[in-house]
Amino acid sequence: MHKGSCLCGGVRFEVQGELPAPNACHCSMCRKHTGHYEAGTDVPRSAVTITGQDNLTWFRSSEKVKRGFCSICGSSLFFDPPALDWIGIMMGAFDTPTNTKLAYHIFVADKGDYYDITDGLPQNLQ
Repeated sequence: MHKGSCLCGGVRFEVQGELPAPNACHCSMCRKHTGHYEAGTDVPRSAVTITGQDNLTWFRSSEKVKRGFCSICGSSLFFDPPALDWIGIMMGAFDTPTNTKLAYHIFVADKGDYYDITDGLPQNLQ
């Protein structure tokens, strides 16, 4: 089991089972939502338990996706495509150890101009 929370602890979550390898998304929406790029893992909805839902606010960033954050401290926590059977959870919100490593980068064509990606992992332009 893996546990995590927002900065203030107002929203907590648990994930049953191993965490799939995360990816890093450099699209402009993820960068604006997190303040940098987003690193997240996609887990089956059935494996996730969220507590403190009264403190969880959802922002619909597109027709296909909503993003969850703590309404108290503002921590970015979830990337949720409601039509699919998984939910993305931000890696920075997990308590360590996560026992996983970043697998690849996506939307690198949109990455910020203030950093370079030098970790040698695969990079997808979109």
